[in-house]
Amino acid sequence: MGERYLCLVLHDVTPQTWADYQPFMDAVDDLGQVPITLLVVPNFHHRQPLSEHPGFRYQLERRLTRGDELALHGYYHCDDEPAARTVRAWWMRRIYTSEGEFYTLDQAQAQWRLEAGSELFKQFGWPFAGFVAPAWLMSAGTRRALEQSGLSYTSDAQQLYRLPDFAPITAPGLVWSARTAWRRGVSWLVSESAAHLYRQAPLVRLGIHPVDMRHDFSRRYWLCLLQRLLEEGRIPVTKLDWLQRQPLVLQSRP
Repeated sequence: MGERYLCLVLHDVTPQTWADYQPFMDAVDDLGQVPITLLVVPNFHHRQPLSEHPGFRYQLERRLTRGDELALHGYYHCDDEPAARTVRAWWMRRIYTSEGEFYTLDQAQAQWRLEAGSELFKQFGWPFAGFVAPAWLMSAGTRRALEQSGLSYTSDAQQLYRLPDFAPITAPGLVWSARTAWRRGVSWLVSESAAHLYRQAPLVRLGIHPVDMRHDFSRRYWLCLLQRLLEEGRIPVTKLDWLQRQPLVLQSRP
């Protein structure tokens, strides 16, 4: 059996959610050298531009010195496009999520947001190579824009994609829906089943959201699961680090 890895990924990292994550990250740091991939939103819901939050940027730069990775996570992280025209689109944009910013964008719209986010990261001197669409939803126009973006990877809930050709690499993820008690209970059952199912997978991703940090049950679960996976011998890496470790045979489409 080859080496097995894990990625700890924090979604929706913004000035507002930083306080939610801070105690959890402190607990993770106490476990040793566990790098974290932080998915950063440049201007969350049009109300939190990073340029106005120097203290938050300083905290991200401190995380970089610890070996963490920053990735671009949308631009506004909200779906403010015109109303859905089909039942499926309405379901995806209003029931499944209202945060699918890149779900309906054409190539020009997606390219503008990718370039604006990239320029902002470059302005702050932050190295980055990846993009993750909010709720992992990407339109065909977004995919075309990513092919021309110069970035190294994107991902959805179960795979990483090496850019520019979207070569898929299986990378199963665990994620919770923690807004209500019954959702947290179901998420626990699903996650335990998935952790068993993926126990031999080369990589497992733990996809954590701010709401998970607002409930003791979900917060403790993620920390305990992380400890358990480390004790089982999984090696913690960032998404980019793991991608760079993959042999060339996995980088091309079959």
